[in-house]
Amino acid sequence: MVDLLDPDTTAVVRAVLAAPPRLGATRLLAIDGPSGSGKSTLAGAVCAGLRGAGVSAALVPTDDFATWDDPVGWWPRLAEGVLDEIAAGRPGRYRRMDWSSGVPVLGAWVTVHPPAVLVLEGVSAGRASIRPLLSYLCWLSGPEPAERLARSVARDGEQTRAELRAWQEFERGWFTVDATCTRADKVL
Repeated sequence: MVDLLDPDTTAVVRAVLAAPPRLGATRLLAIDGPSGSGKSTLAGAVCAGLRGAGVSAALVPTDDFATWDDPVGWWPRLAEGVLDEIAAGRPGRYRRMDWSSGVPVLGAWVTVHPPAVLVLEGVSAGRASIRPLLSYLCWLSGPEPAERLARSVARDGEQTRAELRAWQEFERGWFTVDATCTRADKVL
């Protein structure tokens, strides 16, 4: 079943399955890169490929945590609520950010049962502090910033353009300091 996927997805699925689990009994795959680079698409395809191969997979997007005002400082909620619990073999739990009103507020609870592979997708998913627990880190560079901005606006709506521009500025600095791309196992 894995061979039916596109080559990049197939390579990531095979690589993460070949890597040792480092989050307790779970393999942790981080898919990181700038906004609009295709991380969500790849993460969905990887999860589908894993499940198609009979491997349990769970996806946790960093968009469930981040806000315009707090792009990366939410990490302790993820670590304590999900990662620490999964490492201990217990279900993790967190409150997803609800954007339905246009203003982010804590929304519904999400439970993450310990999977064979936990896919953490989004800006800062492969940050330095989590790298020792990662089985695999995939970096998506995507197209030039203007095209990535257009993709993000098409996805999130014209009303988000100013915030997305500011986000791009933030992530450019974040990735420079964190050196995420240079630490990736695979760059797409």
